[in-house]
Amino acid sequence: MRRPYLSQLALGISAILLFVTQVPAQQVLTRKATVAEAPWEFEVWTPLTPGPVFQGAGGDAWDAKIRERGWILLENGRYRLWYTGYNDAKSSSKFLGLATSPDGLHWTRDPANPVYHERWTEDVCVVPHNDLYIMFAEGKGDIAHQLSSPDGVKWTDEGDLDIRLKNGTPITPGPRGTPFGFYANDLWNLIYERYDRGVWLACSPDRKVWTNVQDEPLLVPGPEKYDAGAIAINQVVKRGSFYYAFYHANVGPPSKIWTTCLARSKDLLHWEKSPRNPIIPEHCSSAVLVTTPDGDRLYTMHPEVRVFVPKKAK
Repeated sequence: MRRPYLSQLALGISAILLFVTQVPAQQVLTRKATVAEAPWEFEVWTPLTPGPVFQGAGGDAWDAKIRERGWILLENGRYRLWYTGYNDAKSSSKFLGLATSPDGLHWTRDPANPVYHERWTEDVCVVPHNDLYIMFAEGKGDIAHQLSSPDGVKWTDEGDLDIRLKNGTPITPGPRGTPFGFYANDLWNLIYERYDRGVWLACSPDRKVWTNVQDEPLLVPGPEKYDAGAIAINQVVKRGSFYYAFYHANVGPPSKIWTTCLARSKDLLHWEKSPRNPIIPEHCSSAVLVTTPDGDRLYTMHPEVRVFVPKKAK
């Protein structure tokens, strides 16, 4: 028997706490460190290759440049990368591309590219669910929308996300971007940002209406300078007794350099930021963790795809 909507929503936190696969959901609240005695995961990385493993095709290509968060899934020994391509000389819009790889290092663009071009699609997150792939993405103006596909190649747009305050009132107009979605215990969960100034969590039983778990931001910039200007969560994973959030950050104008940062939590409510932040200080952001047969890899997607592996202690 399907649970009533309000009961499902009330179970949101419980569902998140029980979801311990590679891409779990969570609520995120910034505060002073409370678990500093425990060693951190994911703090120290080194490049696996000297340069990018995937980048814009250049020239007259539709994807002369790439940008924002792409998404990588490793399925049956094959890596699949969904990415955003664009060429301002041809169109102001941003389109969806697909590339595949046998090793996660050498990529081949899909001959059907762009695999989706009916509307602006960037900053993507792909969730396999039942017999479909569900994609959460930004549209024009940083308005999140969702798509579905039976094979990851042919996509159908399902419209903009309808996000509501806790009382059911629609959130105010404006950006709601960098959507990170996941499904657990009959409930969909969505982490999104607004103007890169705060992060929220919303839940839905059916992806039709999303309701904030709380209306206050769950993660905010600062107080340190490295993320005082802007933040957005790209992915959350579970490792040991902690949930880790990979997020990108900016110190604020006039800088346009984005970095990769890390936060963690034991209860998905109270978070501490890594004292090593930014964990990747170069202009490498929009990070996604992929667990491979050879161990963890951290792929940063903006402004090109680079791959990092854990740095061993000397």
